[in-house]
Amino acid sequence: MAVKTTPKYIDLLNEAVEREIQVSIQYLLQHGKMEKLIRRTLPENILLDKTTYEAVGKFLREIGIQEMKHAAAIMERIYYLGGKATTKAKKPVIGGSLSEFAKLGVGAEEEALTLYRKIIDEARKAGDYETHELFEKIYGEEEVHLFKFQEYTKFKDEPQDSDVKPSEWRRAYTDDYFALLNKAVASEIMAIIQYTNQHEKAALLKLRMKETPLETITEKNKTQVVSDLLKPIFMQEMEHLEKISERIYLLEGEAVAMPDPLPKVGETVDEFLHLDHEAENDAILLYRRIIDEAMKRGDTLTRRMFEDIVIQEEEHYWKFDDFIR
Repeated sequence: MAVKTTPKYIDLLNEAVEREIQVSIQYLLQHGKMEKLIRRTLPENILLDKTTYEAVGKFLREIGIQEMKHAAAIMERIYYLGGKATTKAKKPVIGGSLSEFAKLGVGAEEEALTLYRKIIDEARKAGDYETHELFEKIYGEEEVHLFKFQEYTKFKDEPQDSDVKPSEWRRAYTDDYFALLNKAVASEIMAIIQYTNQHEKAALLKLRMKETPLETITEKNKTQVVSDLLKPIFMQEMEHLEKISERIYLLEGEAVAMPDPLPKVGETVDEFLHLDHEAENDAILLYRRIIDEAMKRGDTLTRRMFEDIVIQEEEHYWKFDDFIR
């Protein structure tokens, strides 16, 4: 190993992973909540082509995706250094208004900058120039996020009509229904973290080893092929998370923010495939239950949304199935 690391150093890098996963989920769920906030704006906003909420929602989504890319890059570096990247994250805090989103974002980004200054210093001391350069780049991007959130901390939120009674048709959306929909949210969060970690674990030396002439010629092995397969899949799972959480918020529910079940990464590429195959199987069964329940309650939009998602989850299932049969 070109850089001599310690468990304490790897733990420090994993603190960054935990933070990046946390804020990525936080910002994506806040983006999902924006559609609900848009519908509660003052009636005169109907004259506008675009509201402040849509503008903020756009950058929340962009930042959320960028934070997950940060998490992936740090995970990859940890595996290159011979460590083990975490799948844990602190619980995201969502908030209920644009000004809350901004204040929570400022707090999260300030914490990140403090931690990353420490990591940059420790990387320099260790002679770990790649990690030093990586975190200098991430630090600059987190600063941009901080400045963006600061612009909205004084924003005056639209008044909320909290005394408005729900219409008759909305009585179908009971606590047990939201609990079922939130099982899907928790499942998507699990899949995002699990697939991202596995994708980056391909950087681990023992998984990069070439053993045949064909692998040498193509500069690929089975691990790399599976890693390439995982990237578009976890990006699609992020889209699912946004759609499901947005639907929950529009129905006046609250989305959960933690994975369930917990992500499982595995030690070999074959373990990756079996774990992911099982995760997709469980998701398909869950989403079919949700489709049935939505049909019983006359929730046509939720039913159609999950029918589309199930089609994509089945595609994921068969891609993994091709490798393990």
